[in-house]
Amino acid sequence: MAVHDTIGDFLTMLRNASSAGKPEVCTQYSRIRMGIAKILKQDGFIADFQENKNERGLPIVKVKLKYVQNTPAITGIERVSKPGQRIYTDSTSIPRVLGGLGVSILTTNKGIMDDRQARREKLGGEMICRVW
Repeated sequence: MAVHDTIGDFLTMLRNASSAGKPEVCTQYSRIRMGIAKILKQDGFIADFQENKNERGLPIVKVKLKYVQNTPAITGIERVSKPGQRIYTDSTSIPRVLGGLGVSILTTNKGIMDDRQARREKLGGEMICRVW
């Protein structure tokens, strides 16, 4: 039985497209991908995102990447919790990324949120990824 890491694939698409200088990335739609894109936009790592349909009528997520003086806003993006090893944390032990310059994205029982919001609401959960 094959295991596919759709979140890891999405993060890899973002990493590869930003390092290659592409203006946008299109990927299959999922609520978790939309949640990750929402947090990346809110924290200034991407320019914009939207839900569209492809030529076959299937829903897709279109992410417009952000560049600052031709340098990608996403310097690094790393998957933390993987299908083979899930990483959970409580609100007091959520790690800071680059001393607060980056962001950790978590899934909690109240939805997908960044590390600052999870600490503020005293929520723990599964660590999805780190972005800087």
